[in-house]
Formats: sequence, structure tokens, C-alpha cells
Amino acid sequence: MIDYLVVGQGLAGTTLAWHLLAKEKTILILNDSSRPSASGVAAGIFNPLTGKKLVKTWLADELFPYATEFYTQLEQTLGTPLLHPLNIYRPYRSLQEQNTYLAQTAEPGIQRYLAPSAPEDPALHAQIQAPYGGLEVTQSGWVDLPSLLEKSRAYFQRAGCYQEGTFDSQELAIQDEYVEWNGLRARQVVLCQGFDARESTLFDWLPFEPVKGQLLDVRLEGYPLPHIVNQGIFILPTSNGQHKVGATYSWHDLDWSTTEEGRRYLEEKLRPLLKVPYEVLGQRAGIRPATQDRRPFVGTHPRYPRVGIFNGLGTKGVTLAPYFANQLTEHFENRKDLNLLVNIGRYFSLYYR
Repeated sequence: MIDYLVVGQGLAGTTLAWHLLAKEKTILILNDSSRPSASGVAAGIFNPLTGKKLVKTWLADELFPYATEFYTQLEQTLGTPLLHPLNIYRPYRSLQEQNTYLAQTAEPGIQRYLAPSAPEDPALHAQIQAPYGGLEVTQSGWVDLPSLLEKSRAYFQRAGCYQEGTFDSQELAIQDEYVEWNGLRARQVVLCQGFDARESTLFDWLPFEPVKGQLLDVRLEGYPLPHIVNQGIFILPTSNGQHKVGATYSWHDLDWSTTEEGRRYLEEKLRPLLKVPYEVLGQRAGIRPATQDRRPFVGTHPRYPRVGIFNGLGTKGVTLAPYFANQLTEHFENRKDLNLLVNIGRYFSLYYR
């Protein structure tokens, strides 16, 4: 018997697996790499101040330091760069927005995530339209998610704790002391299936609200931007000299196909931001495993405590995943309480109705 069967090797499954291995637990990660993954498409941006109203990200003061430490340690383990700190430049849309934001920057909780003055980098102003100036968000950047998933998978394979395969929750035999799948017994199973979790009969009662997102791969004339730019959309300079532009939000056409409408929307937002020509190199789509209340789903099944879930990371997965993977691990191993705002106990009434 092993300690944990982890189903899915997206961002949730991968971060959970690393935390379980750090506790010297025996695990098996079951993953179907032929299925599309939102983690493999996502830009991986982490940003402490979001939205038009410049709101501090939920639990930012706890999430961001933990994520930074986690990814830094993982870089050393895997021997590859994953964490790319990069400030975010937010051009003001108008003088009114400038005045509103400047008033907000006096708040200590916001101020700690802002540079004391707007960036003067000539490379930035040579490429970006900012007639009203802008502000610079610090402690931000991006995580190379495709590399994280690929390098982690290779590590898990070498360690003998990774298996390719499909999972059907109806094939899971749940006992009081263990679960059994395909002849394998585990003390605990944790479903980390992203969008696919909606197909599970065990957790189909949870209020998922998945969101389709599309982004463009583009090349700007000249050189890579020295900052991430965010004004309605983001422009992210990547390590290969290209840029990612995103993202769209759609709650209706929940498939993995790109659309002309999505490309048109992004280009209509991109053109007014740029002073230089650009070339679209590609387009990608993914389905974010978001939830109705925008909080993750973490915890164990109301009837089967041997069955857990780690899902619903949405658009802020790169900071949520490490922190709550640690919480879930501590919950399993040391009976520590989960944050009530992520614990799926908040929705048990939906299961019993």
C-alpha cells in the first residue's frame, strides 16, 4: 500500500506531489498527458494588485512569500529556471484614473507593492503608449509553467512515482482504511483534475464555474519589454524573446479551440497600447478551473474521508497552489485545519440536499 494516489499532474497535482514527497510519503501520480491542461497554456503571471480598482490579491501577504520560496527551492531541485521576477507597468487610461490610483497608493497595504516612482526605462516608453504616465507594481512576475510541469514529470518518472493512465472515479473502490484503484491500494486519493473534475461523480456537486481563456504569442518590433504591461490585457515578455498577450474570458464556449473572435478582441486591446508594429505568431486556448466564489476547492469528501480534492485554482493558481498544497498536506498528515474559505465543507449542504 502507498500513502497517496494523486490524480492529475497539472499545477495542483504537481505542487501537492512535491509537498508530499517533502514529507517522505510514498505516492503515485496518475496522469493522462494526452488531455489538454490549463496549466500548460496559462501565462503563469503573479500579481499582488489586480483589477481596475487596484485591489490587493486575497492573502497576498502570505501567498507571495510562500510561493517565492517554493519555486526557488524547486529551481534548485530541478536545475532549471522557473521563477521570473518582473515588475508590472500599468499605464493610466486617463487623468481621472491617475488621480484615483495615486490616492489609493497612500494605503499601506497597497503601497508595499508599488515602486516609489513610475519607471523611466526608455525601452519601455519607446514601445508603450502612456500619455498619462503609469505606476509600477513590484513583487510580481511569472512562473514558467510548461517547464515546471515537464521537468517535474521527468523527475517523478525517474523516482518511479508517475504513471500515465486514465481515471474513472467509478472504478475507485473506497474502503474505511484505504482506497483501491486498478489493484493499487492507497491510504488517500486526491483528485487534482482541473476542468475534468466536473466529470467525476464524486465531486460533480461542487459549484465549478470554469472560464475559457485565450492568449496570443506575438513578436514586437525591436526588443523585449523590460516590464510586464497591464492595461485591460497583459503583455508578458518571455525568456525566448517573444511576448504573450492575454487574456480573454468566456463562460460559454467551454472547449479548447481558439477563435477568430478571441484574436480580434486581444488585437483591439493591444494596438492602442503599442507604439511599434507586432506580428502574431500563434494563438492558444485553455479552460481555467474556476469556482463560483473564486476560492479553491480543498478538502475531503463529506461521505468518503479517504477521497480528497485539490482544484479550482482559477486565474491565480501560481500563488494559490503552493500555499494550499502545503495546507492540504498538513491537514492530511497533522490534522491541521484548512482555511474555511477554501475548505469544501462550505458546500456540503449541496451534497446532502
